[in-house]
Amino acid sequence: MIRVGVLGAAGRMGRTVCAAVVAADDMQLVAAVDPPAAGSSVAELIGEEAAGDAGDVTVADSADSLAEVGVQVGVDFTVLESARENLSRLAADGIHAVVGTTGFTPDDLEQVAGLFDRSNCIIAPNFALSAVLMMRFAELAAPLFESAEVIELHHDAKVDAPSGTAMMTADRMAAASEEWNPDPTRTELLPGARGGQGPAGIRVHSVRLAGLVAHQEVILGAQGQTLTLRADSYDRSSFMPGTLLAVRAVANRPGLTLGLEPLLGL
Repeated sequence: MIRVGVLGAAGRMGRTVCAAVVAADDMQLVAAVDPPAAGSSVAELIGEEAAGDAGDVTVADSADSLAEVGVQVGVDFTVLESARENLSRLAADGIHAVVGTTGFTPDDLEQVAGLFDRSNCIIAPNFALSAVLMMRFAELAAPLFESAEVIELHHDAKVDAPSGTAMMTADRMAAASEEWNPDPTRTELLPGARGGQGPAGIRVHSVRLAGLVAHQEVILGAQGQTLTLRADSYDRSSFMPGTLLAVRAVANRPGLTLGLEPLLGL
């Protein structure tokens, strides 16, 4: 039985993770962390029926006590500043980490890799299997096309842009092919109309709207043809199979693992 603590437990993703962990036969939710909700119970967060035996778990205000209750894997869906602190604590306590928080810089990732020498860490920009496959398909298609643009669309509470998924997609496409047609635009009537310029000049566009969850489209173009790859998450439950996969795998993935691809053999 894997003993799990959820960080960011009161957020929309955190509540979904709590419920998924409780429902998993091989996991036990033993801790929850979220400063604004400290003192409340897991049952108050997700309902008594969904909370099951974890209903009486009290939400803590920091990750400092996770080791005391025997947490083996901490799942972090918070914001970047909190995640940095949480990962330092988890690594210091020898607790494995599964992280869905986005916005990490290359320097952040280098630091995290240095922290996790006693335990392991998986950071993935997206836990939806459809999104993981979309990124892989875009990477495979990149050398066969002349131009590409990435459009990511998220809910109106997402604070970072572009998304981690969009940045990883552009990075992987650029690594697969550096030969892209230059942007023909010479005049922007509205600054930023062409989006942000990512690696190898690949344009990345971000949309934030109420009603969305997480969506991404990659459009690749060549003479007389286009290829459109799209992944849509209509509900946060779409991220749970990938999250639980990472929780089960992290103990056997030494150091820092980026993305779910290595877990899926991609």
